[in-house]
Amino acid sequence: MKYLVTGAAGFIGSATAESLNAAGHEVVGIDNLNDYYDVTLKYARLARIENPLFRFVNLDIADREAISQLFLEEKFDRVIHLAAQAGVRYSIDNPHAYADSNLVGHLNILESCRHSAIQHLIYASSSSVYGLNAKVPFSTCDTVDHPVSLYAATKKSNELLAHSYSHLYSIPTTGLRFFTVYGSWGRPDMAPFIFTRKIINGDTIDINNNGDMWRDFTHIDDIVEGIVRIADVVPTRNEHWTVEGGNPASSSAPYSVYNIGYGSPINLMDFVKAIEKELGIEAKKNFREMQPGDVYQTYADTQDLYTATGYKPKVGIEEGVAEFVNWYKSFYSK
Repeated sequence: MKYLVTGAAGFIGSATAESLNAAGHEVVGIDNLNDYYDVTLKYARLARIENPLFRFVNLDIADREAISQLFLEEKFDRVIHLAAQAGVRYSIDNPHAYADSNLVGHLNILESCRHSAIQHLIYASSSSVYGLNAKVPFSTCDTVDHPVSLYAATKKSNELLAHSYSHLYSIPTTGLRFFTVYGSWGRPDMAPFIFTRKIINGDTIDINNNGDMWRDFTHIDDIVEGIVRIADVVPTRNEHWTVEGGNPASSSAPYSVYNIGYGSPINLMDFVKAIEKELGIEAKKNFREMQPGDVYQTYADTQDLYTATGYKPKVGIEEGVAEFVNWYKSFYSK
């Protein structure tokens, strides 16, 4: 297969491209290499992908003409669309960055898929779409109409746009709602990275909601395995599906949405303790109230993904934290 992977210099994108190459697939990776966080890390991720089946193009998904031309020239079989402006709190002060990347960029990918013979579009949604949902575990059968951040709203919009294109143009689309991904080569704006850096440097870490928070931490290896497996599960039309009696994660159109997470939430303080144990350093902690855009708990019901692919995550929190901390110390010792 010939894949397009958007966000190829990103945390999940680079790991996905590497896995696809290892399986013998040709990959064209695109990324705009913006400075939302350290660009050096993005270049380092790309440098890891030493495979003749990989080719990188510096390209912004918001550039409609360039994206259209790329699809026209490359003739992809499948698209794994992971490029997005990430971050919940950043969206509060920089809303237009999310409109450009997550809305306009997503639309550009859909339009290009429409005019190409794309077998399957897999795209990144987010667990943040569950918003004010209090029932756990979060199920794709649940309503997701009450996001608590602009970032979450754009991800819900991605799912709606994908469905309309699946319905109108029979483009098979699959959305993946990611749950708190961590691991080596991770994002510096996420808690595992921030905690590790600050603890090593002797700085104080902020503990939101006084530590009473739960996250479905999922290791990058498990995430990538899920992405690669679901790429082979191409949605088809189901003329018997109805809005009244059907699962909202499926449709009469060739459209699917899945949770992709570990399926077992970890208390934030237990995650901090795992990092402290691995570093051999006790963190200086500042306990504070819940922050705007945050949710109390994330907890994935992953049964649908297991039914579709036969896959369940394997990397537990102690193993995952050890892997991340060892990578962090090795990478930044350079």
